[in-house]
Amino acid sequence: MKSKPTSHHTRVAIVGLPNTGKTLIFNSLTGDYNLVANCPFTTIHTKTQLFEISTDAGMDPRRYELIDTPGLFRFYTYSESEMMTRDLLLSDSPDLLIQCIDAGQLKQSLSLTADLLELGIPMVVCLNAIDETSKRGISLDSSLLSRMLTVPVVESVATQGRGTNALKAAILELDRHRRGSSSEPLSPWTDTLRAGIDRRDVNGMSHFPYPKGVDAGMTEIQGLLPDGLGHKRLWAQLLLNNDPFVQSRLEPYYIDEKSSPDEGFTGLMTRVKKLRQQYKGNISLEINKIRNRWIDDIVSKVVHKQKIELEDFSKAVAGACRHPLLGVPILFFIIYLMFLLVVHVANNIAAGLEALLWLPVEGFVSQRLPSGFWHDFLIGDYGVLSLGVANAIITVLPILSVFFILFNVLEDMGYIPNLTVLTRRIFQKIGLSGASVMPLVLGFGCKTMATMTTKSLSSPREKYISIYLIAFAIPCAAQMGLNMSILGRMGSVAFLIVFGVLFVVEVAAGLLLNMLLEKEDRCFFIQELPPIRMPDPKAVLVKTYYKLYWFLKESLPVFIYAALALFFMDRLGILTGAKTFLSPVMEGFLGLPLEMVDALILCMARHEAAAGLIMNLIDAGKLDFIQCIVAVTITTMFIPCFANIMAMIHELKWKSALGMALVINISSFVIAGALNWALHLIY
Repeated sequence: MKSKPTSHHTRVAIVGLPNTGKTLIFNSLTGDYNLVANCPFTTIHTKTQLFEISTDAGMDPRRYELIDTPGLFRFYTYSESEMMTRDLLLSDSPDLLIQCIDAGQLKQSLSLTADLLELGIPMVVCLNAIDETSKRGISLDSSLLSRMLTVPVVESVATQGRGTNALKAAILELDRHRRGSSSEPLSPWTDTLRAGIDRRDVNGMSHFPYPKGVDAGMTEIQGLLPDGLGHKRLWAQLLLNNDPFVQSRLEPYYIDEKSSPDEGFTGLMTRVKKLRQQYKGNISLEINKIRNRWIDDIVSKVVHKQKIELEDFSKAVAGACRHPLLGVPILFFIIYLMFLLVVHVANNIAAGLEALLWLPVEGFVSQRLPSGFWHDFLIGDYGVLSLGVANAIITVLPILSVFFILFNVLEDMGYIPNLTVLTRRIFQKIGLSGASVMPLVLGFGCKTMATMTTKSLSSPREKYISIYLIAFAIPCAAQMGLNMSILGRMGSVAFLIVFGVLFVVEVAAGLLLNMLLEKEDRCFFIQELPPIRMPDPKAVLVKTYYKLYWFLKESLPVFIYAALALFFMDRLGILTGAKTFLSPVMEGFLGLPLEMVDALILCMARHEAAAGLIMNLIDAGKLDFIQCIVAVTITTMFIPCFANIMAMIHELKWKSALGMALVINISSFVIAGALNWALHLIY
């Protein structure tokens, strides 16, 4: 059941490593739909939704506020996106937790489990993707894992919705214990939860017996922390670990204090520094040793592997996709397959829809309305129906349908993360570490989302370069599909020229930024690669449906408003004046017809609208081979869409973002003009 979340409901947060199925669990519990993919950084901000769980007959269902969070590896972090989740858990504590663990990544996930257990918040572990581990000859004893963690453990296959009812039952039981209710019937987890409560009472909310010096240091730091701060033991541990973000999070608690330099925040940090210096060994190393022994003990008892390991076909495919020799031809084959399907399937669908839907409407309006204002308003060059509705539904939608299906298949297969490994060597040449590769590759899906994922980068320099390159010459999924359709009308050579130029200018821009921006120390980056999976056809179609639905919901009004703006600008003579003013640049420097001014104006609203207009110009014979190449190149690089600019402002602040947009626009004209000159020399 959907309704507006309110603060008085029990709050349940779903946490876990990236790409463990958190959003799938969120969708299963709420009945809502949010995009999922076999790819990290699909969730880049928290999402909240109310849901209900039915109880015994005759009792009203209980209502909960469910929170889906970005991926978190552990509480000690360098990433701003992970900080979003950590702040939620430490400063705005939910009532209950669901840790989503990929069964194939149990060992990696237990580091986060250790942090979550020390929070003392009632928790259930959702052991997801157990079907995949069983296929690999691996079995996990979830009952033993539950007893060792002293929390309920629910097995799940989230892609099939299996385990959802058991998860709901566990949430009800956790809520019952949280409220101290004894009137409700016992559950299979009653003894486990009681054991967890007894253990926390004995160990002071800790599952880990740290060395005396470390434990004493934590206790002393806890006494120096402000009274209103929760989870003091974890804060103390993060301070001893010298976490890079913890100081900025704690300092606001001391702002109003009028204390001496030996007290308050300064006194706290001075004491933490002394404790680190007084300890004979490395405090962080000692803490990690204790935790690693605990993790190894659990894994050795819970995980059982068969002695003969069968060949894993998915691993072989994944290895080939990121192999420096095999990966490149695989990538080119995928792109060529997309090109063929968009050109020969999507364009034919669009032509069929035009004959079936648009031509009858155009004929009907032409018969009823003679030439004049209303005729032009509806089906003229800038008509609401012709340039607005038909452009979106008849021209653009069929192309996006085919392209999204193909892109979603690649996304759900897990190909995208493997592509980041393949392209990492190139990006390292332009000053980007492995952490920056994923946002850039995600830019081929949605540039706005990719820009938002750069908050995961700890280096401001790499963040700036990544955002620039995402906005500059990377076409998003919608624009990529439309570009393929446009260039397909001119042949594969046009396609190769445009995407070759975009690749070269993108690398050149990265090299230039790498030289101009001040160097920083590089940080290490480790990325978990998801398994290659056979995509579920139903899931692919559902995702495609929602993407198209959201496209129409967001873009159809924009197409109509853009058509109205061009219509009245034309009627008022503004458009004619702009074309006259820009004619030396448009016709002389770029070699394009003046109608391309309309396309550049439409780019400010939606690049898809501009692509539809370019197709109309090709059909009308107003763009030849060279002009088509130049037109696609400049519209791909020209001003980023409004949503992407807003994301740039959010990540870089408005001065840097608008300055970046201005440089990108100037560069797009210069490059397109140079390309026009070069092509006329060749052809």
